[in-house]
Amino acid sequence: MIHRTWGGPEQLASSGLCWGAFHRGRALSLACTYFLGSRYEDVAALADPGHRRQHLALACVTALCQDIAARGRTPSWTCSRDNRPSRLLAWSAGFRLIREYVHYATGAARRQAYPGAEAA
Repeated sequence: MIHRTWGGPEQLASSGLCWGAFHRGRALSLACTYFLGSRYEDVAALADPGHRRQHLALACVTALCQDIAARGRTPSWTCSRDNRPSRLLAWSAGFRLIREYVHYATGAARRQAYPGAEAA
């Protein structure tokens, strides 16, 4: 959900930090500031699966990046190294790879049994 960091779609829409491509009132593509920092704004984008490869996301990202630069910040792009569509969109929008990262995650929390814990 592209609006998650804003608290919902209404908050994202009222933030002024989102560009969209619409047809007959329906959003076909969106690009928004996903994380807002003091120097950088991390960009997120999505496109309706039925309207991909029409360069709508690229148009939204390009417009958003122009707005970010006008605010005196630098656009940034973060995605998994395995997310080829995201990497291609970023490259097409002018982003260049600085470094790749490895993302670590844990599974569900497990209850650890400690000797003597039951007696306490």
